[in-house]
Amino acid sequence: MSPTAKLAKNEQMWNKMRMEPDHQPLAGRIQLDDPLKDGRQSETALKVWRGAARLLRQLDFACLPEVTLASARRADLLALGPKHELWIVEVKSSIADFRADTKWPDYRLHCDRLYFATHPDVPLEIFPEEAGLIVSDGFGAEILREAPEHKLAAATRKSVTHRFARHAAHRLHNLSDPDGAQIFNRF
Repeated sequence: MSPTAKLAKNEQMWNKMRMEPDHQPLAGRIQLDDPLKDGRQSETALKVWRGAARLLRQLDFACLPEVTLASARRADLLALGPKHELWIVEVKSSIADFRADTKWPDYRLHCDRLYFATHPDVPLEIFPEEAGLIVSDGFGAEILREAPEHKLAAATRKSVTHRFARHAAHRLHNLSDPDGAQIFNRF
């Protein structure tokens, strides 16, 4: 499809939206729906996530929830540190949640350190030594076991950092242009 044809198709789509009687334009407002609640997370998992994200913030990491990696796996939290280090934190809210997850070793290909985050009611001994361990109460968190470091190759680091930046930019755009987010939402 030529660029001109794409523009014409986009214009038709926008005009159709504007003409629909039930369409309520959101332009000029910021939509503050919680991007973390997509029907899969429990309240406990959200509390663990919030505490872990606050800990990362205290450690001067910027973090994004639910980031799809190049392997098509989705990291619960992807964190970018002040020295360009990349951490992935997988939230586990129960024993069943941990046992159902067989994909966690794949995350190590996309980060320098891999952590599990959980809450105090989950037995800590179920979590493997190959990953770090964070315990969260929903208000804050603490690293109980440091994750072993496995430095990423430069090309992988660049790719994951680029993915982090694109996800962050798209999510910011979705907040400032909710109408566009409804049509182009991929992040």
